[in-house]
Amino acid sequence: MKSIRHHLKTITLAACIVAAAPSAFAQAFDAVRLYGAAPGKDGGTVGAAVVATYEYQGSDKRSTLLVPLLDYQWASGWFAGFSNGIGYNFSSSQPLQYGLRVTANTGRKVSSSDDLRGLGDVAATAEVGAFLNYTLPRGLFLTSSIRYGAGVDRKGLIVDLGAGYLTTIAPKWNLAAGLGITLANASYMQSFFGITAAQAGASGYAAYTAGSGARDVRANLALTYSIAPKISVTAALYATRLLADAKDSPLTRKRSAESGVVAINYAF
Repeated sequence: MKSIRHHLKTITLAACIVAAAPSAFAQAFDAVRLYGAAPGKDGGTVGAAVVATYEYQGSDKRSTLLVPLLDYQWASGWFAGFSNGIGYNFSSSQPLQYGLRVTANTGRKVSSSDDLRGLGDVAATAEVGAFLNYTLPRGLFLTSSIRYGAGVDRKGLIVDLGAGYLTTIAPKWNLAAGLGITLANASYMQSFFGITAAQAGASGYAAYTAGSGARDVRANLALTYSIAPKISVTAALYATRLLADAKDSPLTRKRSAESGVVAINYAF
């Protein structure tokens, strides 16, 4: 279990770095990853990643970003960072983690893509939420998260559920794989995938109402090499498939998206 905890802090983070790219995907903060320190101790991680992604979720136009990484957790249970937001873990058990947090939803800028002209910005907002993670034997782990506050009216609700597997394939080499699904209420879906009558008149798109339901499913695969005890490099692939009303939105030019990331990470 100690080896699993040590490598999860780099692999699960890097496997989801694509989601942390502010203007690229809406999966940011899909799970809390508290693996930056040994149980009962303070510690953090810092690094950077190059992300090959898309202009917005549903876009067919590529975008490359440089993303900074910084997260820290305290023995008291508090944590803060780019990947996890600001929150508190109530559990003193390493396999089980649960708590509350505040995160930032970066919204969506019209300027991020020509395909969004006439739709107006979706403003950045703060989200309040909760999380529950559980680490199973033999490298398996489960994650869940709920967040509220995104969207035009700040009433968007998002539920993320995920599962993953980690294994050591050679000395200093670790492989991780994960699956996830995101559910969202009508307020969130309409803000990011719907088109109002006013927006239709300004953009040329047909009006479209997006209801609640599954937003997407995703899978990731990450390979990590430990350069030194505290330094690692990760290469990850990330695939997403839009579902239901998100899939059928006039804004969706590409229902399936494949992204990649290369990251370097230092634990302190």
